[in-house]
Amino acid sequence: MTRLLPAPLLSLSLWALWLLLNLSLSAGNLLLGAMLGLLAPIMFAPLRPLPVRIGKPWLAVRLFFLVGRDVLVSNLTVAWGVLRAGQRAPRSVFIKIPLDLHDAHGLAALAMICTVIPGTVWSELALDRSVLLMHVFDLDDEAQFIEHFKGTYERPLMEIFQ
Repeated sequence: MTRLLPAPLLSLSLWALWLLLNLSLSAGNLLLGAMLGLLAPIMFAPLRPLPVRIGKPWLAVRLFFLVGRDVLVSNLTVAWGVLRAGQRAPRSVFIKIPLDLHDAHGLAALAMICTVIPGTVWSELALDRSVLLMHVFDLDDEAQFIEHFKGTYERPLMEIFQ
């Protein structure tokens, strides 16, 4: 049954969306929507990500609060840096961070964390997933930043996903 209908909720949603967008309950739209709802999940099943196995859920909750704290602190730091840009220009740099995390789900979570925290931008990931190129808005000590990044985000994500 799962081969014929791999994602029943998705199939039903696609069918309902088709009918809603066409504003018609004609036999043709009912049939086309049903075909879309049945065939799209089958055709796109190979693109679905692998199932996630979370090793330490309590650590994920702790990481969530650490990221929240860092978002608040970074917001204040970036705002202060912008306000005092006339006296001291921010030292924006690209830094290369060596990565030990290679799990696709962990890297996706790390990318989201980098996106959420103001003043940091995930710029590029090496093809072998060993180095992350990141842009930082204002950086005083590169080694300290790398140590904080790896200790606060990468190591917990490794424990959660690997």
